Formats: sequence, C-alpha cells, structure tokens
Amino acid sequence: MDNKKKTAAISAVMAYIRTEEEAVCAASALPAAPPPLKLWGVSGRQAQMQMRSMMQMKAFHGFRRM
Repeated sequence: MDNKKKTAAISAVMAYIRTEEEAVCAASALPAAPPPLKLWGVSGRQAQMQMRSMMQMKAFHGFRRM
C-alpha cells in the first residue's frame, strides 16, 4: 500500500513538472507579450488616489483626534 502511494505521488509531481515545462515552451514560442500586471502596485496606487479623492471631497471634515 505504501509503495502505491509513493508511486502516485511521484507520478503526480512529474505530471505537474511536465505541464509547467510545456507552458514555458509555449510561452517562449509566442511573440513578446506586455509585462504582467503587478497587482500590489496597482492596489497601492488605487488606495492613494482614493485617499486623495476623499480628502478633496472633505470626507474627513468631522474627524477629530482625541
């Protein structure tokens, strides 16, 4: 039973590696694509713009520090 589990795990890992290699080969065969979208950077810029917009609309007018 233990040997069957090892064989299944090894074959699953090999299949995963094979699909990753195929994806890399397919991606390299395509023409140059635009750089990937960096979601952390987009999220940060969006938060900054939202904060500035709220300040301009005076959304913080009633905010008081204690």
